[in-house]
Amino acid sequence: MIDLRILRQDPEKARDAQRRRGAAPELIDEILSADEARRSAIAAFERLRAEQKSLGKQVARATGDDRAGLLERTKVLAVEVKQADTSQAEAETRFQDTMMQLPNLASPEAPAGGEDDYVVLEHVGEPRDFAAEGFEPLDHLELGKRLGAFDVERGAKVSGARFYYLTGVGAMLELALVQMAMERAQEAGFTPMIPPALVKPHAMAGTGFLGQAAADVYHLPDDDFYLVGTSEVPLAAYHSDEILDTSTLPRRYAAFSPCYRKEAGSYGKDTRGIFRVHWFDKVELFTYTTVEDSYAEHERLLQWEKEWLISLQLPFRVIDTAAGDLGMSAVRKFDCEAWIPTQGKFRELTSTSNCTEFQARRLGVRGRSEEGIKPLATLNGTACAITRTIVALLENHQQADGSVSVPKVLQPYLQGREVLTPIA
Repeated sequence: MIDLRILRQDPEKARDAQRRRGAAPELIDEILSADEARRSAIAAFERLRAEQKSLGKQVARATGDDRAGLLERTKVLAVEVKQADTSQAEAETRFQDTMMQLPNLASPEAPAGGEDDYVVLEHVGEPRDFAAEGFEPLDHLELGKRLGAFDVERGAKVSGARFYYLTGVGAMLELALVQMAMERAQEAGFTPMIPPALVKPHAMAGTGFLGQAAADVYHLPDDDFYLVGTSEVPLAAYHSDEILDTSTLPRRYAAFSPCYRKEAGSYGKDTRGIFRVHWFDKVELFTYTTVEDSYAEHERLLQWEKEWLISLQLPFRVIDTAAGDLGMSAVRKFDCEAWIPTQGKFRELTSTSNCTEFQARRLGVRGRSEEGIKPLATLNGTACAITRTIVALLENHQQADGSVSVPKVLQPYLQGREVLTPIA
């Protein structure tokens, strides 16, 4: 949620942020109109309520005809107060509903436009030249079958399309990546956590996932729970309705959890293998800090993600995501996209977003300092999205005989194995 003073004092700034996202700038005027109607309704109610209190005192002192007249006015006023209270509540609801539609104000530094309007900030590492090595690379699905690493046919049989079993070395790869990611996060000052994957509506709405992303969310209506698409949700709600001492900031958490996504709108995309699935596990980084410190923290999160991919010897690029592809909560987002040889392109493996006060305002997370109490900033970043990382590792580190070399940094987590060999 946006600081309303920004919209009142500088509405054109907010309109411009909407335009950069490719969203309707008229929403700002709807919010300001609803705000004015709400304030007018509150003033009307308070005026009538004050008259009602004053009248009560007059009735207590009055006698005879004066008292009778005042009592008659009291009856009429009671009806007017009730109507004004209803109008006030309706105006407040309309204002809140309209305000909740507004995404965070995209940073002027974020490129304007949609999904394809990103800016490449840097390339790290060089993709392998398989032709020069004398063989055609296999895709991750074929490699996974030969290694006995996953089973998508039985995943589909049991759960449907975009589900899978990680088997044998695939299951061991997940456990190795999770342990390595959690250890590195702890070394960087993050507190390890395993949060719930089912959350109440206020947690999902508070993080901005019931707006633009609602179609991608699994809902259990009988219990009114949501399956999280990222542990960003329970981490953002962890300190909801709390006031934190700013001297304890930043507070950093690293969470391992399953993630569930409908992948709405992705029909026909990435249907082969385990790149785009309805369920995957992930280690997520999350920070609470002040807005002033959030920008430097965003750069730190990006650097940790880059170091992770470098350690796995994966060639990748970093992009500055365009405003229209930021999602509801972020003002700016950086993606690290790894090279996938058989696709011949870079694909997102990690992402980090600065959400400034947006989620904190919705969830009531505030900080106390000498200057007073005000909303904090929240940031999130991917430490490791398991299935996509496995895809990138298999394809980039495959050998001509169908085996896959294990990056040195990962070997201790796989009982020292240097190579993953086909089982048949």
